[in-house]
Amino acid sequence: MTRLVMKFGGTSMADLERIRRAARLVAAEVDAGHNVAVVVSAMSGKTNELVAWTDGAGKPTGKALEGDDEYDVVVASGEQVTAGLLSMVLRNMGYDAISMMGWQVPIITSDIHGKARILDIPPAKLETALDAGQIVVVPGFQGVTESGRITTLGRGGSDTSAVAVAAAVKAIRCDIYTDVDGVYTTDPRVEAKARRLKKISFEEMLEMASLGAKVLQTRSVELAMGQRMPVRVLSSFVEPGENIDQGTIVCDEDEIVEKHIISGVAFSRDEAKITLLGLPNKVGVSAAVFSKLAQANINVDMIVQSEKRSGDYANQLFTVGRRDAQAAADIMNAAKDELGYDTLKVDENVAKVSIVGVGMRSHTGVAETMFRALSDKGINIQVISTSEIKISVLIDEAYTELAVRALHAAYGLDKIGV
Repeated sequence: MTRLVMKFGGTSMADLERIRRAARLVAAEVDAGHNVAVVVSAMSGKTNELVAWTDGAGKPTGKALEGDDEYDVVVASGEQVTAGLLSMVLRNMGYDAISMMGWQVPIITSDIHGKARILDIPPAKLETALDAGQIVVVPGFQGVTESGRITTLGRGGSDTSAVAVAAAVKAIRCDIYTDVDGVYTTDPRVEAKARRLKKISFEEMLEMASLGAKVLQTRSVELAMGQRMPVRVLSSFVEPGENIDQGTIVCDEDEIVEKHIISGVAFSRDEAKITLLGLPNKVGVSAAVFSKLAQANINVDMIVQSEKRSGDYANQLFTVGRRDAQAAADIMNAAKDELGYDTLKVDENVAKVSIVGVGMRSHTGVAETMFRALSDKGINIQVISTSEIKISVLIDEAYTELAVRALHAAYGLDKIGV
């Protein structure tokens, strides 16, 4: 029998009725002849509640200790509840189900508490249970260090757990059930003409996830691509047999017959622009700037440096996540004398809008179409960054939705699948 991994997110586990519907979807796959492992998130909103409790028990500032192993003990409990409840519901339906906590599987991780990475999943226990016909329900988001301490993988870590479990047991596919019925050309809440993609390549999905699309967590896509594990995104808000054509398959580019020049428009409002004016234009200055940010675990995205007329000084601009803006500014201010810049500016009223598509590799004029579409709407571009299959621009946040709709129309994405 083939093995299948199914993952249900927080909205799919939000209450007992939704857990029962998830159980019916699981049962349908078992009845179809699959050996099924299930990975579950905590109930919607539960992790936020648990984090708030740890904040209350933490420092006088109201924040939990960074990397505290007891923090992980608390926040990992949400998934334990849903794993047990889903197993109970399946048993009451007459199916042989068993929950296995991260430490029981085991899902072995690094010891960076709160942001652990999966190192290994020995498959023996999972495979033995699956081959015996049991439905194994595994809490996502959690693991265990080699010394036996509970860890969590960071927000969105349940997707990563699911792909890792699928790879460990050599599943035919990892099905991610969420509150949408697939991956769309852009957010349907912004552009009503957004179209669902039947297939999207790992590379495109990775870019979309890293650029702001919230359908899949970035690390889960990286892992799926590395393991060549097909992932299907589909809705849990249907009953078995309903809307059988739903879903988007994330797979190798070679498996996609109908390729598009551009597959999607992504956007992120979680951006802040930091500018260093009058930075000495000499060897080692940029290394000093970004090493300080790296030491503080602040991720830098777009970077632009321009030389001033004198040639001895430059202006350097970079973007960080909005929640890291103040910390990044504090670090730069503290190092002002060392770095030697004149002025620091911080702008949190910006957004990043991106186009993604493997077709860029073989088509010309893609960038011109993007810049013309934005120009026609009077949208000024502040920063541009590119890769082989994406172009991103930084713009005034007020124009985000207008830019998304303009680009969606410019590349004819509303015609996909028609």
